[in-house]
Amino acid sequence: MSASYFQERVNSASQNGLSPASPSVGPASRGANALSSRITSVLSASYADLEIRDALETLDSRQVHNSAETRRQIRLDVQKEVIQCNGEIVKDFGEVAEQLKRIGTAIKSLNNCCADMRNHIAAANQETGPVLEEATSLITQRKQVEAKQQILHAFSSHFLISDDEANVLTSTVEPVNEDFFQGLTRVKKIHHDCQVLLGTEDQRLGLEVLEQSSKQLNAAFQKLYRWIQREFKTLDLENPQISASVRRSLRVLAERPTLFQSCLDSFAEARETILSDSFHAALTGTNSEEHIATKPIEFHAHDPLRYVGDMLAWAHSTTVSEREALENLFISDGDEIKRSIQAGLESEPWLKEDGDKEVFDGRKALNQLVSRDLMGVARLLRQRVEQVIQSHDDASLAYKIANLIGFYKGTFVRLLGSDSEVLDVFNTLNTSAMRQFRANMRDYVANVQSDLAVAPADLSPPDFLNEALQMLRVLAKSYDTSVAATDDQGQGFQTVLAEALDPFLSGCENLQKGMQQPDSAIFAINCLFAAKEVLASYRFASERVSEIDETIDEQVANLTEYQHQYFVHESGLITLLEALSTINDAEESLKTILDLDPFKPDALVAASQQLDEFLPSALIDASENLKKLRNRKMIQDITEEAAGAFCEDFERVESKMVASDDLTYDEDKEDEEQEPGLRDLFPRTSGEIRVLLS
Repeated sequence: MSASYFQERVNSASQNGLSPASPSVGPASRGANALSSRITSVLSASYADLEIRDALETLDSRQVHNSAETRRQIRLDVQKEVIQCNGEIVKDFGEVAEQLKRIGTAIKSLNNCCADMRNHIAAANQETGPVLEEATSLITQRKQVEAKQQILHAFSSHFLISDDEANVLTSTVEPVNEDFFQGLTRVKKIHHDCQVLLGTEDQRLGLEVLEQSSKQLNAAFQKLYRWIQREFKTLDLENPQISASVRRSLRVLAERPTLFQSCLDSFAEARETILSDSFHAALTGTNSEEHIATKPIEFHAHDPLRYVGDMLAWAHSTTVSEREALENLFISDGDEIKRSIQAGLESEPWLKEDGDKEVFDGRKALNQLVSRDLMGVARLLRQRVEQVIQSHDDASLAYKIANLIGFYKGTFVRLLGSDSEVLDVFNTLNTSAMRQFRANMRDYVANVQSDLAVAPADLSPPDFLNEALQMLRVLAKSYDTSVAATDDQGQGFQTVLAEALDPFLSGCENLQKGMQQPDSAIFAINCLFAAKEVLASYRFASERVSEIDETIDEQVANLTEYQHQYFVHESGLITLLEALSTINDAEESLKTILDLDPFKPDALVAASQQLDEFLPSALIDASENLKKLRNRKMIQDITEEAAGAFCEDFERVESKMVASDDLTYDEDKEDEEQEPGLRDLFPRTSGEIRVLLS
């Protein structure tokens, strides 16, 4: 629009004969300069100016066309519009002023009303002030009374119990049920919370409540203690479903360690009496309350081992049952009893023991309680078993009983622990049985030693050794089936060997002392082999078997030397060996062999003949010397080893004679007749000897 406006201005000027770019040629130069200035200012004006933009927008809104008439009228029209607008504003302000006058009148009226109201309120305040103060005081007093009532109600509901609740806690007529335990829990909480009251300035109330709650707690625990005592008298431990109320009562009673321990003591005494009566009934079969389907244990008293085994088996079975029942009764609730005893010791610190010992070990306490329950049975068992041990003089029976007791001792250790008092009874019985075993063995050995005479003619083990080995076989089998065979690596069997074998081997040694070789060694080997056969199959006797093997090797060495001497003497080689004992390998020494008497031609020929006569039956004759040896293979091995030593001796004689012949042989007289050499007179070679003795 602005562009069209200026365009119209330009066109209009052109129509009048003027050009914006050309100078004026009109009437006067002053007018031309003014027009030029006006045009220049218009052209140099910035159309981005807000005022110009607003003016142009106003012109556009009026849809003014750029013409001479419009240009003349526009200022007048604008001024007219301005005057009209000012008139309208003045008119509007007149109406506003009129409204303000009415508002001022209303405000003045309101101020008068407010002043009247303030006067009335001041008068009313003067009249109602005392009433309000009194009402405020009453409201404050009411709030204080209500607060005290709330405190009293809270105190009564928390720190006091009703007469009915107190009756449930202390009266023996009322049962021990859920209401009792709930009341006890509440009184314990009251007793604990009295610390808050004792922390106030006035401690009288706290002390009174503490004293009352302490009396109620003591009475409740006494009632619970007496109730548990009555329940224990009628409690059936054979019933796997033991009353849950008894378990709970024990857990609660543990908060009073003194009462809890007293309860356990009386329970242990009652159970000890019951189990002792049951054991006596099982022994004799007399029971007025119930019928025993099985035969009484004493029915088998004629069989001592079974009799003792039945008694131990009954004690073991009873211990297992007692432990399972008491485990359900005392430790089925985990560590509840331990925590209760800990709480009780905190409330009764004078009961604490010095040191860092654990307050309560459920398993250990259970083992101790079971041990105390079994003490009556253990005493009766000890009497009966000792009677059996002392009334029999059979050493093997005493040892079997000792092993049986050792087996059950290990079982009771696993059940009750290593510090159980019941184990003292087993230790005593085991010691008694082993003492009886040693006494019986020593009596038997004394009887045997008084009857010792001479060894059997066939050099076999004597009868007393065979009987001892039969007993040793029984004892070894008994030990092998016992727990000790795996626990002590055979150390326990050394006592048996010392009592049941060593004295009899010593007796054989005494018989051997009066014998000559080879009978002495043969008799010793036969006895040792008999003992080895009994012990070889048991691992726990391996150490003793090794010792026997060493002794056998010594005796075998003696027999080998005896056979060797037999070979060299019977073959006649002994004279040659003795003669050569002073000859060494020096030439001068070898030349002296011819001067020795055994190497004279006649003597050497006789020795050769004696050797030839000996060799054909040498092995048979030598084996005949050992025919009483029971181990046939050993006879052959000993003879062959002795023959080997004989061959070595022969080779030594042969080498000396060959060396001597080599020194005395004269090659210059080879064609002439020479005296026969040593090898000519003694032609046997070592190879031939080895073939004949192989």
